[in-house]
Amino acid sequence: MQRNFCGRTRREFLWQTGGGFGAAALAGMLGADGFFPKAAHASADGLAKVAPKAKSVIFLFMYGGPSHIDTFDYKPGMVGMDNRTVEVTTFGRGGKKNEGRIVEPRWKFKQYGQCGKWVSDLFPNVAQHVDDIAFLHSMTADSPIHGSAMLMMNSGKLLSGSPAMGSWVHYGLGTANKNLPAFVVMLDPSGGPISGAKNWSSGYMPAEHQGTVFRHEGAPILDLSRPEGVSREQQRDTLDTLARINQRHLDARTVDGVTPDSSLAARIASYELAYQMQITAPEATDLTDESQATLDSYGVGKKPTHHFGTQCLLARRLVERDVRFIQIYSGGAHNDANWDAHGDLEDNHNLHAAETDQPIAALLSDLKQRGLLDETLVVWGGEFGRQPTAEYEKGTGRDHNSYGFTMWMAGGGIKGGVSVGSTDELGAAAVDNPLTVKEMHATVLTQLGLDPNHLSYFYNGLDQKLVGVEGAEPIREVIA
Repeated sequence: MQRNFCGRTRREFLWQTGGGFGAAALAGMLGADGFFPKAAHASADGLAKVAPKAKSVIFLFMYGGPSHIDTFDYKPGMVGMDNRTVEVTTFGRGGKKNEGRIVEPRWKFKQYGQCGKWVSDLFPNVAQHVDDIAFLHSMTADSPIHGSAMLMMNSGKLLSGSPAMGSWVHYGLGTANKNLPAFVVMLDPSGGPISGAKNWSSGYMPAEHQGTVFRHEGAPILDLSRPEGVSREQQRDTLDTLARINQRHLDARTVDGVTPDSSLAARIASYELAYQMQITAPEATDLTDESQATLDSYGVGKKPTHHFGTQCLLARRLVERDVRFIQIYSGGAHNDANWDAHGDLEDNHNLHAAETDQPIAALLSDLKQRGLLDETLVVWGGEFGRQPTAEYEKGTGRDHNSYGFTMWMAGGGIKGGVSVGSTDELGAAAVDNPLTVKEMHATVLTQLGLDPNHLSYFYNGLDQKLVGVEGAEPIREVIA
């Protein structure tokens, strides 16, 4: 005896529901054949209604979290408070605390530029450019932990699996150079940051949007060299043969309805890009045509500026070649190999500022001199800041601070000589105009001519956005 399902026999139930499996298979085949429009796309609304101010972005990422009150956030009221215990709410890797021992700023501040910006002795060279820089003194982060805070700063999400900002830029604008990656990442010689490639992943987007790691010494891209014994002419012949095979597939589809291999064209495109990159990448990273004066300005060939200086110079060369997004990491691995000053604050920040101050200043000068700063947005900052109090009973180390810290922007249509927001008298938390990472992301996209609230990618049932499905507005105070 057959059991009834909602008044139907088992045979009828299986017959009717089974039809759905066939429909699903048919939809899959039609989709692979290009019958349906792509579900994931940047609609016309994803383009801003105003012309873009910037064509490229250089993100100088100070991994580990530089101390804002020791660099660009002047707190004269802290002078003379060293070792005094005060009531202050903090939250870092050491947990939540209600009081702490003050570590007053370890470097003196001076005023620079027409705007009279106060900058510490850690960055005397960058200080010469304050009239071109917009300082964001009230940045906040959603996590005081390196891994999640870095993912938030890079992808707009605390959890891994979402595209990085550079991936969104490539997705929204495409590439202006067919021979180089649109999204380039350069790492500190000490190693990559925590979570590694998740910070420049394309997430749920196609792999073509992910960041490509460039090395500043040796082969710029790993596994790109031609196989031993294979000439460039042989590679070209192979690519031409594959293209002819693909064309025969397309012709067969037109003549007798045969469905071609949908992935063949994509594979050929990737082979073609690799072939072009083998020619172009070494030229882009060859500094022999740079003048000695330029090399010296970046600190190339000298300690401690050689590595970061070379990377900043490469960033300028990549911008000249229309690469959309370049991210350079200062600091890698763990502890004092980056800006994570839990122990000796002075040793840590003296080291990393000495590595980066001259190269960053040279980059700003070089871009400006070549007429590139107006169309290149330079962003500086880490995943969070540092607390005004000591982490331990002794020493000068500071714990993580996600409640308030400083980032800055320059070029790309950004106002110079301005400061937005502020932290309290100790630099413990943002009190005036608190800014979020998503607002910073929205500002970057806006300057590139993209509407942050309409640039979307359909995934997991939602129109996903870098700024989140709830949206975010750019920081208008810094836009020229």
